[in-house]
Amino acid sequence: MSAVVRRPVAFVAAIVLFVEAAGMVLVNGILATVVDNQEMSLAGLDPAAMSAGAWAMGGVAGLYLLLCGLVLLLTGIRDRAPGRVGRFTLISCAVVHGVLGALTVGLVGWAAFAFMMVVLGLIVLTLVAYGTVREKRDGEADGNGGDAEEGAPAPA
Repeated sequence: MSAVVRRPVAFVAAIVLFVEAAGMVLVNGILATVVDNQEMSLAGLDPAAMSAGAWAMGGVAGLYLLLCGLVLLLTGIRDRAPGRVGRFTLISCAVVHGVLGALTVGLVGWAAFAFMMVVLGLIVLTLVAYGTVREKRDGEADGNGGDAEEGAPAPA
């Protein structure tokens, strides 16, 4: 896949994850406020603890999504595949979106499922588009002094 397509996909995926991070913090903040204002309790748990837990979950999930968005943004800016840690982060983010997409279809509805699958698709497309092998730039030689053939294996 050419840089004409893969860079915009990485940028769009980063923007979507940044928006999703803000939405995650907002939704958890609303849940925490409602639990705190209504003095709700679940099986005798302290409402303040439940409220703090919702805030903490929103913050952790928001930071995780921001990290994933930052990896995608840097991938698009540099036009290079993310490193080992970056790839692991994006793969785990894709898995989380797949699992949450499967859960949201029953709990929230098809629109939420569609959103989760679009985000999953953007992350996977970015991972596949950049791959693990760095492409040869125009005028660049391979390590042996000659031009590298596209798709040819390295000499032994």
